Amino acid sequence: MIDIAPAVPRGRQIIQSYGGGRFRIAGSTYRGSVLVFPETTRLWPVASVGALTRESLAHVVANPVDVLLIGAGAEAAFLDPGLRAALRAAGIIVDAMATGAACRTFNVLVAEDRNVAAALIATNE
Repeated sequence: MIDIAPAVPRGRQIIQSYGGGRFRIAGSTYRGSVLVFPETTRLWPVASVGALTRESLAHVVANPVDVLLIGAGAEAAFLDPGLRAALRAAGIIVDAMATGAACRTFNVLVAEDRNVAAALIATNE
């Protein structure tokens, strides 16, 4: 696993490591894809960018954030334009990138006390 832990404000969680199909977040290990918010993490049953739907991101829309980072797996991918438009209509800026880059970016934004979420597809990196 690749350690990527920065210092963060009290009460905020960071992604400590990722790879091998799992994540270590705020001291807990999660196997499979996850939705990560500054204060909480939940398992997320999405294994590929092609499986992303409005329904799979409903929890993000119901718990609004300013920025949503999509960790698309080992490499960056393009999001469906309709899904991107739906998130934009909900007031959420979305950026898709490789999962590792999304983990690192999430940590930077959390350290800046930003209202961010990450939808991370697990990888075997």
